Amino acid sequence: MMNSNAASSSTANPDAAGSPDPPAPRRSSKRPKYSKFTQQELPACKPILTPKWVILTFLVVGIAFVPIGITSLLASRDVVEIVDRYETDCIPVANRTDKVAFIQSNASKTCTRQITVTKHMKRPVYVYYQLDNFYQNHRRYVKSRNDEQLKKRSKTSETSQCEPEDTTPDGKPIVPCGLIAWSLFNDTYTFSRNKRQLTVNKNGIAWKSDRDHKFGKEVFPSNFQNGTLIGGAHLDESIPLSKQEDLIVWMRTAALPTFRKLYGKIEVDLEENDIIDVILENNYNTYSFSGKKKLVLSTTSWLGGKNDFLGIAYLTVGGLCFFLALSFTIVYLVKPRRLGDPSYLSWNRNPGGH
Repeated sequence: MMNSNAASSSTANPDAAGSPDPPAPRRSSKRPKYSKFTQQELPACKPILTPKWVILTFLVVGIAFVPIGITSLLASRDVVEIVDRYETDCIPVANRTDKVAFIQSNASKTCTRQITVTKHMKRPVYVYYQLDNFYQNHRRYVKSRNDEQLKKRSKTSETSQCEPEDTTPDGKPIVPCGLIAWSLFNDTYTFSRNKRQLTVNKNGIAWKSDRDHKFGKEVFPSNFQNGTLIGGAHLDESIPLSKQEDLIVWMRTAALPTFRKLYGKIEVDLEENDIIDVILENNYNTYSFSGKKKLVLSTTSWLGGKNDFLGIAYLTVGGLCFFLALSFTIVYLVKPRRLGDPSYLSWNRNPGGH
């Protein structure tokens, strides 16, 4: 009987006898491979800022920043700068009620100005034009150019992204195309002192990297400013773009609505009380957008042009550090920390407050 039951049990489940259990499926782990870096166990410096260290740090920063600020401010104050705003004065009184109509007319735009040199200006004296309320950083304006066309002769017919100044009405490509080139600044300045003309050197006013790598030596202007609406200056079609430095300077767009661009350099010293006669052609239309135009004569220092911000910033931070160092010193002397008392450390405090 027993043998019969065993036999029938064996017959009913032949795999149950003598067969091991199938292995359980292996779980995939997303645990990263152990390393001190992944587990954030690398040696680390955890300084405890005691009052003495805090006071010393503020003193060191103050001692370093204040002299730098004074030096920067003195360098900026050594720069001689003369600014002459002329966009209103160069409109005849009778036409000032409608300035846009005058600037778009064929009337003479010649204007004479006199500038008095307030302090000796060492050569070179940089001549800038400054525009206010002119947004060269507008997205559509910034993109309205074709860099391949500017540097490669084989790409002169490439005018993508240059709309609306891409082609002439009869379909010919404009070189250089785009709104930036079309709106090229076209006021001109002529300087004289004691009835002797001062030569303005326009060589080297653009960045060398722009001349060599962004504007081609074999690319010449064509069909430029040939439309019904003239945006700015014309270009000499016999001179390659790499030599048109006024254009190169203008096409390095400014980030802010008030900006200066280099017009040229006067390579002689200007003495104190010299009277500089300026004959300018007031051609550029800033009246449509309430813009301002200024002529700037400036020298430079080892730090660049006139800019008090850097010196003031260093002096402010240095003075603040001295003030904080003095404040912490007074607090430390009035209420010093007890030696050997570690209770100021957060991990040594009782969470219950007892």
